Amino acid sequence: MARGGNHIKITVKSIVGGLVSGIALGLFLKLIQFLTNLKVYTLLLNVDYVPILKNIQLPEIIEFGLHLVISIMLAFILNLYIKRKRLRKEAIHRFVLRVSLIVGLLLYPTTLLSERTPSITDAYAFVMWMAGHWIYGIILARILSHKEGERV
Repeated sequence: MARGGNHIKITVKSIVGGLVSGIALGLFLKLIQFLTNLKVYTLLLNVDYVPILKNIQLPEIIEFGLHLVISIMLAFILNLYIKRKRLRKEAIHRFVLRVSLIVGLLLYPTTLLSERTPSITDAYAFVMWMAGHWIYGIILARILSHKEGERV
């Protein structure tokens, strides 16, 4: 296939991967927050630490949209790396899962910047947060490693 067609495939796969895995992460954390009252979904959507956004009261749907934009951007960056390095399926799964867990680890401390999110010392909230990012990584890896014509 022509080079342009490959770029379209990378873009579409990144958008689909970012949307599906981002929605799954959001739904999982929303369910956890509903069942346990741990503010992990609130943490996912939290923009209190962004100077331009911290004083604006955004509707949940806009905050979730921002989360999905970031998810798509991450999927796109990971997919470009995967294509450049020509990673095989198993390596893609390991790489994407590791990056997803690292992102979860790096973002959890933002809970310190808000009164509305879990305490940094809340181990159960941290485990649920990381479980969500594990789910995100599994789903995104599955999508990014899928080859055309393969069964899903």
